[in-house]
Amino acid sequence: MKFITKRNLLVTLTIIVLLLIAFFILPVSIPIILAFITALALDPLVKSVEKKFNWKRKVSVIVNFIVFVGVVLFLFFYTVTTLIGKIVHFTKEIPTYLNSLSSVWINTQSKLFQYTVGMPEDIITMLEKEFNEIIESIRISLITLLSYDRILALISDIPNFLVSFIVFMMALFLFMLELPNLKLMFYRHLTEATAQKVHYMVSKLNSVILGFIKAQFLVSLIILVVSFIGLLIILPKYAVVMALVIWIIDIIPILGSIIILAPWSIYQYVSGDLAMGTKLAILAIILLIIRRTIEPKVMGSQIGLSPLPTLIAMFIGLKLFGVLGFFIGPMLVILFNTAREAGIIKLDFKI
Repeated sequence: MKFITKRNLLVTLTIIVLLLIAFFILPVSIPIILAFITALALDPLVKSVEKKFNWKRKVSVIVNFIVFVGVVLFLFFYTVTTLIGKIVHFTKEIPTYLNSLSSVWINTQSKLFQYTVGMPEDIITMLEKEFNEIIESIRISLITLLSYDRILALISDIPNFLVSFIVFMMALFLFMLELPNLKLMFYRHLTEATAQKVHYMVSKLNSVILGFIKAQFLVSLIILVVSFIGLLIILPKYAVVMALVIWIIDIIPILGSIIILAPWSIYQYVSGDLAMGTKLAILAIILLIIRRTIEPKVMGSQIGLSPLPTLIAMFIGLKLFGVLGFFIGPMLVILFNTAREAGIIKLDFKI
């Protein structure tokens, strides 16, 4: 019964509370968590503007918040209007696309019959069956993707997204205003020795957050340049617009630019333009390789982690917390390392 002490019970209770928070509260608090992280990331800029122009913090916060909202709305508006324009253009061209698909289907069938001439009847029947099953599965997938229920579910998610976005913006503004007071309230409950350790951790985390943003920006610039050059060679007419769309969409973890380039490439294959489809597929593979190889190295160099722990933390975080975990994973590793360096966590043991 030596194990059952007041300290061990307190540690166990703390772990249970943290697990409950992680599994039940965190998933529904994503807008607030993102707002807090964004406020921490913008705080150095707020302090810099406050010091440079000798403004009060409230004025500096309002100016930085307006600029941040303006940039976000501009990127969102530009992306949405561009995508809507492409969808409208695609809708107008549907009859042409259907005619081209019909001709491709007829040509494919004629080629299949040519290649199977002289083969045994059983093999021809099997090939036709397999081919028809593939086409049927593609048809069912497209119908499911464009089904009424799927579109209705997507539309029904729009109000939830708008509510989350409004909550994010309101929480961001309030966090930006109250960060100094929150820090004072937090430090009041710490001893002087613990406060010094926490202060070291916070300063280290601030530099890590800035490094993280810088790393993402550098990787995204590389993606933008490679996308523009590739599309300039493949399809000069849409190079600028599509490179910007790919650049914005590419921030989505794991998939990124594949969301745009893979369907585009498949459509070119189906419509009969094999050369264009192959070029787009090659560009998609190049962008995927760049992000998966360069990102851990750049991020590791900026936030102080080697590429392997960075990659593992990003992957596990993504699996546990979804898209947000892509950022949470490396941050938790940095938080653990910083706490260990500050002496808050001690792992001096041997087995």
